[in-house]
Amino acid sequence: MLRRLSIRNVVLIDKLDLDFRDGLSVLTGETGAGKSILLDSLGLALGARADSGLVRHGTDKCSVTATFTLPAGHPVYGLLAEQDIEVEDDELVVRRVVTSDGRSRAYVNDQSVSVGLLRDVGNYCVEIQGQFDQHGLLDPTTHRATLDAHGNLGSLALAVRDQWRAWRDTQKELTAATNRINKAREEEEWLRHAVDELEKLGPEEGEEERLAEERQFLMHGEKLVAALNDAESELSRGKGAESALRSAQRHLERELQKAEGRFEPIIEALDRAAIELEEASRAISVTLADLNVDTGQQENVEERLFALRAAARKYNVPVDGLNGLMKDYRSQIDQLEFGEKELSRLTAAVAEHRAAFIDAAQKLHGARKAAAETLDTAINAELPPLRMEKARFVTDIAELEENEWGIDGIDRIQFMVATNPGSPAGPLNKIASGGELSRFLLALKVVLARVSAVPSLVFDEVDSGVGGATAAAIGERLHLLAEERQILVITHSPQVAARGRTHFNIAKSENDGSMVTRVNELVDGARREEIARMLAGHSITAEARAAADSLLDQPR
Repeated sequence: MLRRLSIRNVVLIDKLDLDFRDGLSVLTGETGAGKSILLDSLGLALGARADSGLVRHGTDKCSVTATFTLPAGHPVYGLLAEQDIEVEDDELVVRRVVTSDGRSRAYVNDQSVSVGLLRDVGNYCVEIQGQFDQHGLLDPTTHRATLDAHGNLGSLALAVRDQWRAWRDTQKELTAATNRINKAREEEEWLRHAVDELEKLGPEEGEEERLAEERQFLMHGEKLVAALNDAESELSRGKGAESALRSAQRHLERELQKAEGRFEPIIEALDRAAIELEEASRAISVTLADLNVDTGQQENVEERLFALRAAARKYNVPVDGLNGLMKDYRSQIDQLEFGEKELSRLTAAVAEHRAAFIDAAQKLHGARKAAAETLDTAINAELPPLRMEKARFVTDIAELEENEWGIDGIDRIQFMVATNPGSPAGPLNKIASGGELSRFLLALKVVLARVSAVPSLVFDEVDSGVGGATAAAIGERLHLLAEERQILVITHSPQVAARGRTHFNIAKSENDGSMVTRVNELVDGARREEIARMLAGHSITAEARAAADSLLDQPR
């Protein structure tokens, strides 16, 4: 529960340290004294939106620190463990600092954290119910979550969400696959024609470059043959170059002994030249034999090259891409057969997930029906003590049409009330008045507190719009609720204030030329005077003091 709240430089509050006890704590004060500032400060420490306007004029920053003691096994410990935040002696300290330029920092046990984590921690520790939050009851979209929380239906609701997502995701897959297959079917005839055409053409990787080179060569074939013939003729003119080399070699060899080694280099050079000449002559003969300057071959090469390039232009790919394109088109055709099987599989999966969702949703529907009965019974039991003996609270659960099903199941849930005997139940916003809404809200909070893990509840003027016996009844219910939870209530009702175990007074005064808000704990006579003021106004009479004594004599 909340043990201490320390506020520094928040609007009209320069320095404030409040210690809270368990049970019911009440905060009173005149309008404009700063009660809302106190709530804004607590909200800031719990992760509410930061605003530079909260920083007290003349200072560079404000801060709020809230200290809690929580029982072992409280859910917040698991959340903190995930963030490697240690808690010693079951004490949890949250702090928020806001600078004058609007920037803020958040801390949990002196460890810097995100505001999102601070908010999650705060939701586990305190629930603040403002005087206008009762209108949340008027929004039916909040009723489902309220009922599920009361019935502890979290696991069933989670199963429904999981099955809904599985169903929807599989349905999306089926839709995408169907669209893909339908498109392929529309193009199937063209794809088959293209594959047939490309298969007949039979393109090969690198074929264009090879054909282009061959075409270039064939275009100059006749000139090349003539050059080779001329070269061969020159080498064989007369006795031939090779014969001349060998003849010269023989002349030198006959006189080799007499030359005393001078002819050996010459003879070796002539021998090498003869060998090279022989190889050149052989190469000329081989090349002449290999050359095919048939004009028909050139035409064939050009026809093949032009056919490949025409196909490349038609399919808007490079010539070397034709083979890959043909394989891709074949794959798309093959996908049609595979796609039919995939459609069958996805269709079966959609039906399976739909059935699983309906099964989970029906189980949740039944559990919600049972939870609604217990909720209605519990809330209706709280209404007579709140001076609403003739009122009736009903949780209406209606099954939705399939096109309205969603992640939360198949139910439309709405809290209904009937404030007069014999009248049909209707929506809260059309039946209940402002004061009645406050009491319905309180009854609901009393019931939900029995299953909530949140140890501290804050009510801001839950008694708004009521007085007299009704205000006394609200005080009684808050007193009973405080036996199970720590309750802080801001009130203008003396009947409620008198029920508090602890009483704080919020007042505004001038200090060194500026206005400041102070909060003081009232005891004994000071408390009696405050309640008398709430009863009588500024002029406190003896009768008001006597009435205050009577209220304070009630159990607290």
